[in-house]
Amino acid sequence: MNTKTLVQLDKAHVWHPFTQMRDWIAPEHQPLVLVAGHGAWLEDSFGRRYLDANSSIWTNIHGHGHPILDQAVREQLEHVAHTSFLGFTNPKAVELAARLVELLPGSSLTKVFFSDDGSTAIEVAIKMTVQFFQQTERPRKMGFVSFENAYHGDTLGASSLGGISLFHDRFKSHQFPVLRIGSVESLATVDGSEIAGLIVEPLMQGAAGMRLWPLSAAKALRRWCDQNEVLLIFDEVMTGFGRTGKYFACQQDHVYPDFLALAKGLTGGYLPLAATLTTEKVFSGFLGSYEKAFFYGHSYCGNQLGCAAALANLAVFEQERVLQKLQPKIEHLARRLHGLQDLANVREIRRAGFIAGVEIASQNGEPFDWRDRIGAQICLAARRHGILTRPIGDVLVLMLPLCVSCEEIDLAIHAMGKAIIEVCAPID
Repeated sequence: MNTKTLVQLDKAHVWHPFTQMRDWIAPEHQPLVLVAGHGAWLEDSFGRRYLDANSSIWTNIHGHGHPILDQAVREQLEHVAHTSFLGFTNPKAVELAARLVELLPGSSLTKVFFSDDGSTAIEVAIKMTVQFFQQTERPRKMGFVSFENAYHGDTLGASSLGGISLFHDRFKSHQFPVLRIGSVESLATVDGSEIAGLIVEPLMQGAAGMRLWPLSAAKALRRWCDQNEVLLIFDEVMTGFGRTGKYFACQQDHVYPDFLALAKGLTGGYLPLAATLTTEKVFSGFLGSYEKAFFYGHSYCGNQLGCAAALANLAVFEQERVLQKLQPKIEHLARRLHGLQDLANVREIRRAGFIAGVEIASQNGEPFDWRDRIGAQICLAARRHGILTRPIGDVLVLMLPLCVSCEEIDLAIHAMGKAIIEVCAPID
């Protein structure tokens, strides 16, 4: 089909996520039709190329069309694409579980439960937490503590723990009991006797606008959970697989949770797959009579294609020394971002490793009217300069594939700077 036909059919039949469809189907809107990817670059249906500056919604790690990942999926297709994981197992899922545990030496995380995406990885942790306390004779422990402005997914249980009103408030009558707090210090006043779990995005809250935690936050949370017999859940759907400079954010200060939720970069951005890692202590709470089993799962749990891609993803990390090569790129990104700080409309730049958020505002420091969607306008302008990204309100997200060169980092920063000036200068 040609581009015109594709756009017509899309507007007629497709409902896009996080999108006001009134604007999308408007006659003047011309959707970008992406058709190919090579390395850190994407190509649209007219042959125009763009640097994938948000890693295809934070999933892509080693670039598009990586030969090792491509070959792993092809080889798996010669055997089988998918079989049930309910009552059966398969070599790729077993090998992947063992490899994930190996990546976390010094932790107590030894058990792996597979699901489909970040939201379901959180659902698994929530349900396991509640059932664990029911089956260890502490049924009053059923509440959760989460943080304001947190985002943990959009399935009903995961959305219970979110703190962004636009996404979650309309469903709050159907949610788990949750106490939302604004800071780690607020825990001092929380009675943990009826709290089952505490969830946090370590190092940085993503959908909140790339907001950083204090360096001591993880240790304080671990200490409070231990003192109150509360299970600690780390949501590393965004920060996992090298984004902060190590495999996982929890390894930055060697603080390990009772549940570690992984998705997005798990397969290198190739296929939907998630994993929830937990401990022998939690696992033992489900052993015994039949009704103690964890009655939860998805049709594609342990999917062979996804697991094959994930194993190839980890192989690339090792064979190409990705984390070692990433360190000078992180330093280069930090230096180039510092140059953006001189722009009149840049209010603050927040960065953790290879993740960055650039908050823009009026020159007097006042926020723009959210209805003007200035962040979205800047991202549209950035397309004309060769990069694709997506804002969080008026925070411009820069989350490049780890395979980018320093020259490609320069291009991304230059494009973002030009777009900020083009959109904001006429307003101020």
